[in-house]
Amino acid sequence: MGLTPAPTNLWGLAWVALAPLWVLVVGRTSGTGKVNLWIPLVWGVAYHGLALSWIRGLHPLTWMGLSWGTSVAITSFCWVFITLWGAALGVAWAGLFCFVLKRVPSSPRTRVLVGTALWCALSTLWSYGPLDWTSLSFTQSPHNLAILHLGQISGSTAVTGAIVAVNGLIAEAWLHRRRQGHDQRWLLASPVALFVTLHLIGFGLYNQPITESPALALKVGIVQGNIPTRIKLFEEGTQLSLDRYTQGYQTLADQGVDIVLTPEGALPWLWLARPGQRQNVLYQAILNRGIPAIVGTVGVRAGRITQTLFSVAGTGAITGRYDKIKLVPLGEYIPFEAFLGRFIDRLSPVGSSMLPGDINQHFDTPFGRAIAAICYESAFPWIFRNQAAAGGQFIVTASNNDPYDATMMSQHHAQDVMRAIESDRWAVRATNTGFSGIVDPHGKTQWLSGFRTYETHAHTVYRRQTQTLYGRWGDWLLPLLLVIALLSIGIESRRA
Repeated sequence: MGLTPAPTNLWGLAWVALAPLWVLVVGRTSGTGKVNLWIPLVWGVAYHGLALSWIRGLHPLTWMGLSWGTSVAITSFCWVFITLWGAALGVAWAGLFCFVLKRVPSSPRTRVLVGTALWCALSTLWSYGPLDWTSLSFTQSPHNLAILHLGQISGSTAVTGAIVAVNGLIAEAWLHRRRQGHDQRWLLASPVALFVTLHLIGFGLYNQPITESPALALKVGIVQGNIPTRIKLFEEGTQLSLDRYTQGYQTLADQGVDIVLTPEGALPWLWLARPGQRQNVLYQAILNRGIPAIVGTVGVRAGRITQTLFSVAGTGAITGRYDKIKLVPLGEYIPFEAFLGRFIDRLSPVGSSMLPGDINQHFDTPFGRAIAAICYESAFPWIFRNQAAAGGQFIVTASNNDPYDATMMSQHHAQDVMRAIESDRWAVRATNTGFSGIVDPHGKTQWLSGFRTYETHAHTVYRRQTQTLYGRWGDWLLPLLLVIALLSIGIESRRA
């Protein structure tokens, strides 16, 4: 499973890679053996650890004044902690699955229903927690666009459920043959039939024409500044940021764009809050050219700093503000700060824990309401769904992917592809070091920037007001799966 995302992108393995874990869990539970939770732990560590291996890019942190050894220790801790957090989902799934199987007689059909419902429920729970990146649905992006279109039906639960159910049917066919010594035709045919049927449904959604109105066209400019984090807060980086983003803004203004988007933390200081900052060259360029911009910078709210996107009109007025909701643990805030703050040095160059944004905030631009997200939030589908339901017409995501390598940037792009499909919106991605991009509502990448390059790009996208089934009803499939699984358990118990 760890080979399914970038850099290897062997997404087809996801449809069989969970089956061995299923066999070990169900086979030992229904037999005389006792299931050891180290089995799903090893599986989870292998998957999440390999998929998240790009975290090693944190090292070296010597630019923050840390020693080489301390940098290695911090990077290793982050990699291990986040890997174990992801692996805990598989351990919880195996434990709950075993708990049910030991107390309720079950057929292969019921086990597939229960196992799928439990995994989807836990995956949804994890998506509301502080850390989430490697959902099983993520393994199919950005290449299997047909199956990703199931996200329009019920978000990532539909894609995750499809992967778990197919793996479960393969595992149950294996277990039946091992126990009975012969095959049942429906068990052999069902995973193939389900795999094909789900892809046909997704392919049908993928082939729906995208109808756009010229009146809703929006020419968006992107500036990828390529300013390394290690210099950003020092004099050299401060001046380089102003020079490159001002130059990029002016270049795009000359190309006739309607609005310019900059990355997360493009100007990593209190740009609009400190006296005299309104005199800086980028702000003056906006006033002179009259072209609106969405600027990634630092804001202040309730006496604390925020990671913020400001929508600045051509007159210099602020028309919208979005504060990052999902802050990065240890990087942008310290969990349980009252207890851990004295022991943990944060990995962010900002001196204090940031204040998270409100989950119900909206982001208005001079061209209508947008769906906004900052960096790590691309992994949380409910953030995008809430804003689409509230009238967001196009997606803007701003990220600072430095100091990580191209693997992380490819995975981040894959997250935004899923969000574009689920919400049926055009997505505009501005990153600091790569890969900035344009994604259409079917998940096709219309443009992708280079790796660690300074670039500007202008592209026409379209504002949309359509609502997918997921946008209207949310994750309705999860409660339905849970109800069907409970009914199946009840029927099996009554028969017994």
